Amino acid sequence: MTAPAPPRPWQPPLRGLALVAQKVPQLALFVLMVISLVYLGLGVGVLLLPLVVAGVRKLANRSRRLAHTWSGVRISEPYLPLPAREPGFAGRWHRCRHLLSDPATWRDMLWTIGDPVVGTVLALLPAALLVYGLEGLVLPFVWDDLVSAGYDDRYAGLIRVSGERGTGTWLMPLAGIGFIGLGLWAGPRLLTAHARFTRKLLGPRPGDELAARVGHLTWTRGAVVDSQAAELRRIERDLHDGAQARLVAMGMNLDAVEQLLDTDPEAARALLAESRDSSSKALGELRDLVRGIHPPVLSDRGLGDAVRALALDSPLPVDVVVDLPGRLDAPVESAAYFAVGELLTNTAKHARAGRVWIDIRHDDDALRISLSDDGIGGANASAGTGLRGIVSRIAAFDGILAVNSPRGGPTMATMEIPCALFSPKISSS
Repeated sequence: MTAPAPPRPWQPPLRGLALVAQKVPQLALFVLMVISLVYLGLGVGVLLLPLVVAGVRKLANRSRRLAHTWSGVRISEPYLPLPAREPGFAGRWHRCRHLLSDPATWRDMLWTIGDPVVGTVLALLPAALLVYGLEGLVLPFVWDDLVSAGYDDRYAGLIRVSGERGTGTWLMPLAGIGFIGLGLWAGPRLLTAHARFTRKLLGPRPGDELAARVGHLTWTRGAVVDSQAAELRRIERDLHDGAQARLVAMGMNLDAVEQLLDTDPEAARALLAESRDSSSKALGELRDLVRGIHPPVLSDRGLGDAVRALALDSPLPVDVVVDLPGRLDAPVESAAYFAVGELLTNTAKHARAGRVWIDIRHDDDALRISLSDDGIGGANASAGTGLRGIVSRIAAFDGILAVNSPRGGPTMATMEIPCALFSPKISSS
């Protein structure tokens, strides 16, 4: 990310005033945070605390962005990953426990009270120097009226302005110009000092990155285990309800054929035909089951052709653009394939779309897949179980899913999975 452009001379004082204006909601959030903690045992705090913490984090993230945009001081977010929302009061209590166990929550709280004290001085000083310098320029013209009204007879604590007009009166504009110059010179530096102070309070500590990584790995491990367990339950259910039931019926039919073969050949022939039809259907269901575990086209032809095959089976017209000059690791291809399949299924069920566009490419050591439609929108990755399943599936590879779906549409879902691209000649698949 490129460094910010040097600010214009008048920008640091105005930016400092904007930062000072933010201190008021910071103090308000500090008060609400204290109230939430005090009433946590009564149940009211359980409802209020997550909302207050979300507000504090939103304001803190804004300060992080401004520190980088205005001063080039980058501040990473040190928050631990939030767990999935659980229903009921117990779920809210577990969420509060997670928020309170995150060290970044307490540092944010320290920032809400510490920044208005120290940060206000750093942010307000450039504008104060400019105003005081302008006062030195204007004061000689209204000197008589001010002195007669009891105005302090010294400017900057040194230049005496009472009595008849003299040297002190004409030194004031020079001193004012000096204060203005000092304010313009110190403005960017004080703004940078404010950003560094913000980083001191809001930035990650040396162990936070490791803790966040451990927390992310713990979450992804749990998500992968849950996903595998759900997949095994699906396979067991499909076998029990499909192929297994047909094979049992075939066995019963063959027993009946054995008994009817001598006494009623026509009935035996009909049962044999029925058994042959059941075997064909069982074979087809087993093939579908195997395709659902790992489709042969994915192993043989790669992700691009496998997604094209998905597009052909979709009830919606789908345009697929693929730019993959090589193959990916088999686990990455599988995760991406099933994620695209889930997105297509969700689109066909809920989007009321007339057309779908899929773009697959590999850039900067990452697989990027975007799926867009012209439907009604309203998709939410934090609400839909299907989208949460996609997040869990690709999170095992440090992948992310971003969904932009305003009400009324259109919808665009973008996946990014860090991975290497191999030449077809050296690919293990």
